[in-house]
Order: sequence, then structure tokens, then C-alpha cells
Amino acid sequence: MASLPARTTRARACAPAPPNVLPLPMKLLNIVAWVVFMLSAYHLWPSTERLHSIPHFHLKGLSVLDLSVILAFVSSLLYLFCFFGIPFLQPDLPVPPPSDICLANMAEVEPECTGMDEKFIVPEVLPGSDEEIVNAVISGEVPSHALEKQLGNSRRAASIRREAIQRTIGRTLDGLPINNFDYDSILGRCCELPVGYVQLPVGVAGPLLLDGLEYYVPMATTEGCLVASTNRGCKAITESGGAISTILRDGMTRAPAVRFETAARAAQLKFFLEQPENLETIAHIFNRSSRYARLQVIKCGLAGRYLYMRFVCGTGDAMGMNMVSKGVQDVLEFLQDDFPDMEVISISGNYCADKKPAALNWIEGRGKSVVCEATIKEEIVKKVLKTDVASLVELNVIKNLAGSAMAGAMGGFNAHASNIVTAIFIATGQDPAQNVESSHCITMMEAVNGGRILHVSVTMPCIEVGTVGGGTHLSAQAACLDLLGVKGASVDSPGANARRLATIVAGAVLAGELSLMSALAAGQLVKSHMKYNRSSKGISPKDI
Repeated sequence: MASLPARTTRARACAPAPPNVLPLPMKLLNIVAWVVFMLSAYHLWPSTERLHSIPHFHLKGLSVLDLSVILAFVSSLLYLFCFFGIPFLQPDLPVPPPSDICLANMAEVEPECTGMDEKFIVPEVLPGSDEEIVNAVISGEVPSHALEKQLGNSRRAASIRREAIQRTIGRTLDGLPINNFDYDSILGRCCELPVGYVQLPVGVAGPLLLDGLEYYVPMATTEGCLVASTNRGCKAITESGGAISTILRDGMTRAPAVRFETAARAAQLKFFLEQPENLETIAHIFNRSSRYARLQVIKCGLAGRYLYMRFVCGTGDAMGMNMVSKGVQDVLEFLQDDFPDMEVISISGNYCADKKPAALNWIEGRGKSVVCEATIKEEIVKKVLKTDVASLVELNVIKNLAGSAMAGAMGGFNAHASNIVTAIFIATGQDPAQNVESSHCITMMEAVNGGRILHVSVTMPCIEVGTVGGGTHLSAQAACLDLLGVKGASVDSPGANARRLATIVAGAVLAGELSLMSALAAGQLVKSHMKYNRSSKGISPKDI
């Protein structure tokens, strides 16, 4: 008897139970029907002589037993093929829509149960006018999260949900745009329960001459002076001959947490994973989960009987978190054959470490590790940056190095790397929360060639970017990626576009560091922000 596919099994587990109208459990009924079918078929199976006389059969010539057997045969046949079906046919039956309890309990661990996967969505048409549906949402008769599925119109669903919220809270969302947006593009991918979208201005800094190519860097921000300052840094770099970047590492991580009965047993798995001869087998299991996933190394941390396994792998042009997670899940299932006492606590045990400052990321790197450098001529420092080489070098030591050390900084040995990282991330459809580790940066400034040239560099070990997946497919974000020449996946060299985007981020951070540090050295920061980063709109004169 074939088993149900995993995805269908989970969907069935989340589906509402059928009404209890059968006299026996379905499994027992299937067995009974199968036995009746086989016995009646055996009884009716004709001999050679009876086979020739079948055309002369008449019902009046049949005994009561024969009639009963024929009835049993037909009934069992209809049951098996037309009613509930033989178990190996059941995977092809339609799956009922998930219940609200399933949606609440399984949202994080079983995405198949959330109704977002089109394979499991049962089309429904919710009757009634918008006004009637709004009232139904407010009363709880219609779940807000089910509007897209039941209406079949994402834009209408957002409008009805928005109106229901406005009436519920007694305030309006008039300032939040809702029109001129493709809500179908985010359905099941980027955002749930939408009621509109936030407008962010996008500025462009550049040209930035990096690795022999010029880039105009898109930055989505509401902070005045940020784009202008980065643009000034780009000018200083470009006029000095450009910047050069180097990618040191490229590997996304995921670290599950598992538990054993004893610390000794946990250590056995640690030793097993760290043996080079075992990595090839594990890599084979991991790599077959995706065309682009390539396991590089596994590093383990042990805390008592808890083991944290940090998988590092290449992910092509995707940022790669989902890709790595799928590969890790396959490896855990494989390991449980040899370590059946291994209890998986979580697919992520915070040893990754994702969206959190961590010394492990700062030292080992995560995503793309990039160093970007430039030499700025003394005359450019004076003409464009309005300061001098010696002042910049001294300020960098006192502020970015000593000051950050005094603050106990973790990867924060810079002036404002996160400003530039976040602005580019939002503009290009990256995960903004990953600016936490992606902004890890140490800025170095030295006077060379007798103090006439400034050597400046930024080292960023955790730039987590992708050019496919996530928000990169949205039209505005895709346009910004196209502006940089890194839209979509690289055809010639998988992963090249994502690596190139990481170097552009580092180059833009280099420009931003140069400009802000120069403004601080020249005492221009407060003056420029008072001019460009303050708005008197909506403020009375006495408040200024």
C-alpha cells in the first residue's frame, strides 16, 4: 500500500475532519470492501463451460446466492473506485481547505497549511457586495486572512480589509496609498494581509567607479543628507581612479539545534560531521535539494548535550536562507538513520546567526565577505571632501576604532555603514532585517606616500544579498537591480550577480564612510543636517 506524499499528508492533517456518517472507520471499511470484492469475484469467475453459456444467462435462472454475490461484487467495486477509493488512489483526491486552527498553529512550520500554496487552494467565490463582506469581516464571519482566496481578487481583498480595519479602530488610513500596486505579485510571497503600501523616495548616488565599472547606486531612504553625502564620497573615489573590491568568502549559513541523552553522544555526532570523509556523503544529500545549493563546510558548537551544527553553503544568485534550510532538513533526516536518538529541537538554533549581532558572524562571515579599498589623492580630499588626510586618519582612530571599542561594539567599527546598507537593501528588494549583520564593518584609514594619499578601506564579512527571490521580483525593486546591471540570475556564472551586488554595497559604504568622516573632521555635520535633514512642515514657528 503506497503512502501519501508528505505535502498531501500535511494538508490532510490540517483539513477539517469529515462528518462521522459511516458505520465503521474508513480504514476498516476499505478492508471489508476489498475482501468482499475479492470473494465475490472469485465466486463469479466462470469456468470454460460457463463462459460459453454466458449469453444464455437469465436472472430467473440465478439462485439467491448468485444474486447476492453479484450485488456484493457491484457494490464493493463502486465503493472502491467511486466513493472513498483504494488508499493508493487517495493522494489524487482534492484536499479540503485548511481550518483556522491549522492556520494559527502551523504557520511557521508548515507553509503548506497556510493556504498560500496554490496547489492546495480550493477556489471559492464569496457572494455579496463589498459592504456586506466588510461587515462579515468585522463580525468575524469571514476571516480577514481568507479574503484573497475567497474573492479571487487581491486588490479587492486589500480594499475590503482596509475598510474593515478603519471601521474597527475608528481611524482612517487616508495617507496610505492603495491604488497602482500589483497585489498579486506579493500574494504568498512577500506580505500577508495587505492594506496598502508605503511610499519611499529613491535617490541615486554616483557615478561610483568600482572595479573598472561605473554604477549609479539606488538608495531608498527618508534621511536627508544621506544620498547627497554618499554621492560626494562616490565623486571623491571616482576622481581618484576608483575603488577595488575583493570577495573573501561566499556562503550562507543555517544552524539547527539537536539534543541527545548525553553530552558524550552529542560529541559523537560532532566528531562524525567533522571527519572529512563524511563531508562528501553529507554534501551529496545536501546538494541534491537544489540545483544551486553547494555545501562547503559544517562547523559545530557543543553546549552540554545540545549540538549546534552550522552548515555553510553556496546559494547561487539567491540570498539563500530557504535553500539552505531545505538542504539542512534533508541532512537531518539522513543523520537520524545512524543517530536515531537525535532529537531535532529547531531547524534554526541561533548559531547561524540570522538577523542578530554575533561574534561568530563577525569572525567567520555569513553571506558575502567583502573588502573594498581606494586611495584618495590629497588634492581630492581638500577639494571634494573639504578636509585633510591627517585629520581623517586621526578621527578614524579616535572614533571608529577606539570609540567603538569603548562602547563594546560588535562589528560596529565604522561611522554609519548601516545607513547605506539599509537604503540599498530596501531599494533592491533585500531583507531589511538582515542589515543587522550585513552592516558589520570595520573602516580603516591610513596616510601613505608621505601623507599625500589617503588609503581607505571597509571590510564587511556578512553582506547577505540576492538578485532572485524575496522582494527582488517586485517591479520597483527589479528596476533598481536593473539599474545596477544585476537583475535576476546570472546566465553565464550562477551567483555572479549576487556577488557583484555585494561589492556594490561595500563600495557605496566606502563612499558613505569617506563623506561622513570628512564632514565630522571639518565640523560640517550639524550644519548640513540643519540645512537638509529638518522639515518645518506641520511644525509651528515656536517649536522650531
